[in-house]
Order: sequence, then structure tokens, then C-alpha cells
Amino acid sequence: MKILTASLLILLVCLQLHAQTLPLARNYEAAYKKQTRSANGRPGKSYWQNTAGYNIAVRFNPSTRLVSGSEDIVYFNNSPDTLNEIIFKLYPNFYKKGSQRDSPVDTADLSDGVHITSLSVNGASREIHEPEGTNMRLHPVKLMPGEKMNFHLDFSYLLNKTSHQRTGMVDDSSAFIAYFFPRIAVYDDIDGWNRIPYTGQVEMYNDFCSFNVSITVPGNYLVCATGDLLNANEVYAPAIAQRISAAEKNDGITKVIDTGDLKNGSITAQDPTNTWKFKADSVTDFVFATSNHYAWYASSLVVDKATQRRVRVDAVFNPAHKDYFNVIDYARKTVESMSYNFPAWPFPYPHETIFDGLDQMEYPMMVNDNPLDDKADEIELTDHEIFHTMFPFYMGINETKYAWMDEGWASIGEWLISPMIDSSVEDDYGMGAYNHSAGYDFDAPITSLSTQQNGASYFLNAYAKPAMGYLYIKDMLGDELFTKALHYYMEQWHGKHPMPLDFFNCMNAGSGKNLNWFWQQWFYDEGYPDLAIMNVKQSGGNITVTVVMKGNKPVPVHLTVYYKDGTTEALHQSMAVWEKSNETAVSFTSGKKIKKIVLGGVHDADTDKTNNVWQPE
Repeated sequence: MKILTASLLILLVCLQLHAQTLPLARNYEAAYKKQTRSANGRPGKSYWQNTAGYNIAVRFNPSTRLVSGSEDIVYFNNSPDTLNEIIFKLYPNFYKKGSQRDSPVDTADLSDGVHITSLSVNGASREIHEPEGTNMRLHPVKLMPGEKMNFHLDFSYLLNKTSHQRTGMVDDSSAFIAYFFPRIAVYDDIDGWNRIPYTGQVEMYNDFCSFNVSITVPGNYLVCATGDLLNANEVYAPAIAQRISAAEKNDGITKVIDTGDLKNGSITAQDPTNTWKFKADSVTDFVFATSNHYAWYASSLVVDKATQRRVRVDAVFNPAHKDYFNVIDYARKTVESMSYNFPAWPFPYPHETIFDGLDQMEYPMMVNDNPLDDKADEIELTDHEIFHTMFPFYMGINETKYAWMDEGWASIGEWLISPMIDSSVEDDYGMGAYNHSAGYDFDAPITSLSTQQNGASYFLNAYAKPAMGYLYIKDMLGDELFTKALHYYMEQWHGKHPMPLDFFNCMNAGSGKNLNWFWQQWFYDEGYPDLAIMNVKQSGGNITVTVVMKGNKPVPVHLTVYYKDGTTEALHQSMAVWEKSNETAVSFTSGKKIKKIVLGGVHDADTDKTNNVWQPE
């Protein structure tokens, strides 16, 4: 234990007081009063979160598309509240006839939704209430604080085939199966039960739970899933099981299943069906994928030099998709870059599997990525989805309300890591859309609830705008201090449920700086970014460029000086220059003749670039 000095205590108190100047909604104010959250960003002394243990047995028949199973749930009420109802999430009801949706569904995929044939609570059979969309309410119950309750459910539904919304059939004998089991919704200290239905656009919010899952599929199908496979020697042919073991120790690429194996058919145990057993602890979700004609390339790497812990990285794909042969390299480099460069945090899970699917979606330890023809697109998609490992899964983000708290991080991860994989890739995902649309009436503040946005507003606030905010803070603090602040946030909240103020306050405390002026302007306020070169003064070889902030969104100042001899010079000021002024001067000395001076960088938002170029008369 380290003793805080008096000066550090004073600093923390001041930061707490300053942090209160950010908008404080009533449900957050109540959490502060109950001391479940704190103004320094750390979980309060009374912080709690609920959890559950899931034991699931599921069967999937690709020819009929029937998903059927049973589950036993032990749910722990760690809250100070008596729970008189339990809310279940039935995510496959997104495809149920009559359900509310904000994403298109092919009429051929409309179904009767999840069919629950039995439900019991603590061994006693209970009436099954008609779900409302993807929510099913069980009442009355009485689950006291500190107690647990046992549930048993039998369920089935028909997997969608033609409209692949994050889950479904990939082809006639391949499927990515997510959100397949009834689960208990999050009950938290901010909103109580999460009653927001899943309607297609906004994503998920789930508790950290443990999973023991057995998956039964036809005998010639392989299964990939969240967690550790417990019975590889039972379900794989001996040679394949040996290759898996080798891949877990090998920095190179292991062809666990190649095209020759697919021709020979000697991959899985030769039984009519095989049951695959997986275990995962402290994860927010469990998904699986299956196919009878996919190749599998694998590698592994040390992600933590202190402990020498290794992570296996997989690409499981249709060999007809030639681009996927390179995905294993992109995926491995992403995990390496995340562990050592950005966010410089050891990859937290035992494996990461990229499955050749029909979407662009992340899950704990799994990714469902469609094939792409362009190399840059392949790299950007791969690292974006893998980066989600940290946000939302490791950090427990409420994606349903705050998409920017995870998609924004995946976007900056994509911007920074793509060039690490291939230096020729310059990723500016979302920048053009924001430069075009910033300040329009649909351009709401980033902190607007994701459930209240759609179209361009949702896209801008989930992806590019928060990514720019994170990047500008990184630029202003410098890599070392930014990493220190980000790690402080991650240390406090991994495995928990951070909310927006927890992030802002942690970054303030972790950096030792009051950044509220920026959080307010970039994340809470309406407006747009617009920098301009106001004038350039030259006195001999001394040049001063005056830049003004015409908009109200602060961005860094990047100037590129183009000389007539063909050389260039880069000048930079962080956005800190805008904290107390809307004008700044950039001075430099040069004896060369200037051809032009250009304001702006790849990730510097600017709605009017016509005033970003100066040329001598």
C-alpha cells in the first residue's frame, strides 16, 4: 500500500470538485449519493454489480436451422435492492413477427421467435409470460439482497438464413450463432433493469458471467466459440488436436486445417454427432460458429512479457475466399499491437478467433467478419473488430446507451493500428462524413443516448467523433501521460460497468489535469470544428502564421509548409491552445522560399477547408 502525500490528496480533491462541473443527470446524481460511483472516476465504496452462472446445452442442426437447448442459471443479487421481478433478454425475437425493428429483415426470416417450453424457479415450475419484443418479464419473485436464485429454461428457435443481422446462416453449411440463449438482463445502479429492447441498431449490454456450454452438431462440423475448448481430444481427429496444441506454443502460422484435410475429411471424430464443451469465466457473452468446409490457420504470441502468457489467434474461413488467407497475419499483428503499442495492455483472453461470416461484428473472443477484396479494408476491418475486445467486453460498456464508449475506441484503434500492420494504409474512417455533416441539425452531441439517434447522427456520434476526441486528448497529453490516464481508467473499471462520467473523471484523475473544458466542448456541446489561417507575416526568415478557431470544436493545429525546392516542414500545436483563446500564432524560421502553407491533418476535423491554404502573392 502506498501512502498519498498531502499535495496529492489536495490535487485529487480539486479534481473531484472540478469534475462536478460536467452535466450530471439525476440518475447519476443518485449513484453519487449512494456512493456507488465517485467524482474521481473510481467505483464508489458501495459499488456493486450482479452476475450469473450459465450451464447451457444447445443443439444445432444446419439442415433445419433449428437451435434448441436447455439452460440452468444461478443468478446472484449483489445489489442492495429486493428484486420483485426478473427481466430476461430473448434477442432472437428480433426476428419475431410483429417485433419492433429499426434494421431491415427479409420476410423469409420472420418467425415465431423464441419458444420456451418450460421455466422453473428454484425447482418450481412457473408460468411463462408472453414476451414484449426481446424482453420477457418474470413476476412476481422475491430475490433479497445478497441472495441467489436458480432458473431452468428449455428453449428453441429457427436461425435466420437470408438477412444476417450479426448472427445467422453464412451458407447452407456454415453459421455464426450469437445471442441464442435466454439471459437475465443487467440490473445496475444507474437505471435498475435494462428494459431497452433490442431493435437492430444499438448493440448489447450484459453482465460479466461464467459459462459452461456444450454444443452438439453433426459429426463432420467443427465448432469455434467463446472460451476454452475442454474436450479437443474427443471431438477432433488426433492430428488436428496435436496441431491445435502446437499452435498454442508457436509464433509462426500453423495450418490446423488446410484444404488437404478438407478433401480427406479426417478432421472431427467420426460419429453421427459430436458434443463440444466450452468454458468461459468473467465474460459478458457467449457465441459459437460452425462449418463443415472451413480451413483454420492459427498462431500464438506472448502478450505479457512479465508472465510470458500466450494468446492463440485464429482465422477460420472458407478457402474459396482468397483474401482470408492473410487475415491470420492481420489478426496476430493486431493482438500484438494492442498488447504493446495501443492501448499497451496485455490482451486479456486466451484466444481471438476471426470467423469468415457475413457481418462486421465483435463478440468476446470471436469476430464475425465478411470477406473483402481490398487489402486496406481487410486490415481495417480486422483490427477494428478485434480492438472491441477491450471496449466493450473487457470494460463492460453499456453499448445500448453509449455506443461512443466502445465504437469510438475501435475507430481510433483502427486509425492507429492499421499503419502498424501496413505502413501504406492511411485510415480516415468516418472523417469525410463528419467534415461534411458537422453542425447540421441532425448532428447531436456525442453524449446523446444512442437509443435516441439513427442514421448519420448515430454513425457520427458512435464512431468518428469520439475517436477524434480520444485522439486529440492523446495528442495534447502526449503518449506517456495519455497511456497513464487510460490505464487508470482501465484499472478501475475492467470487469465492471463504467458510464460516461466515470471515463471523463478517470481521465482527469489519471492524467492529473482538469480536462473538463474539452469534454464539455467536444462531447456535450453542439457545434462544429473550423480552423482557418487568418494571416501570415514574414520578416526576413522569421515567419508567423496566425490560426483562428472559427467554430467551437477544438482540434489540433497541424501546418505543413511546402517549399519551392520540393521539401516540406511540419509544424504542430495541440488543441490546448484553444482552452482560453480562439487565436494562436505558430512561428518558425526558414531561409527557403515558401510555395504554400496548408492547415490540417488526416484526422483534424474541419468543415471549411477553403480557408486552410496560404500562398504568397
